[in-house]
Amino acid sequence: VIGVVIGKTDVRSFPDRKNIGSERYTFGFTIRDSPAYFINVQSWGKEEYIRSLSESFRVGDCVTIENPLIQSKEAEREEKFNPVTPSCYKLLLSENHSVVRTSSCYETDTKLLSLLHLPVKDPQDYYSLGDIVANGQSLNGRVLNVLAAVMSVSG
Repeated sequence: VIGVVIGKTDVRSFPDRKNIGSERYTFGFTIRDSPAYFINVQSWGKEEYIRSLSESFRVGDCVTIENPLIQSKEAEREEKFNPVTPSCYKLLLSENHSVVRTSSCYETDTKLLSLLHLPVKDPQDYYSLGDIVANGQSLNGRVLNVLAAVMSVSG
């Protein structure tokens, strides 16, 4: 699978249920290879593997994923913590079988770079900040998709 990384989570750890007293590490990312298709990728493993893999690429990089495990996603649980994708599958990376290689999008396919700026939601499914301010009372308690742009960041 070849695609551009459009999102990425931080590395997290959880107690390992199989090996009491040790931890399992994970992080996820989302790749896109066309305007309509993108998929979540999850990786679990030892701390060294997960940290090294996470540090090997960033959002905007093109990656080639070899030998991922393809799994059906559990929509309700998975989409609480990951972007909603059009696929009913996710990719799972394993330290022993999977390989992730990065390359320049220019080397791979310049069309992939333009996918970074496309929204992952239907353009008719957004509220602008102005809509929210004007209709705040009637929207109270609803979950909304917001379309906004960051004008500046200061520290």
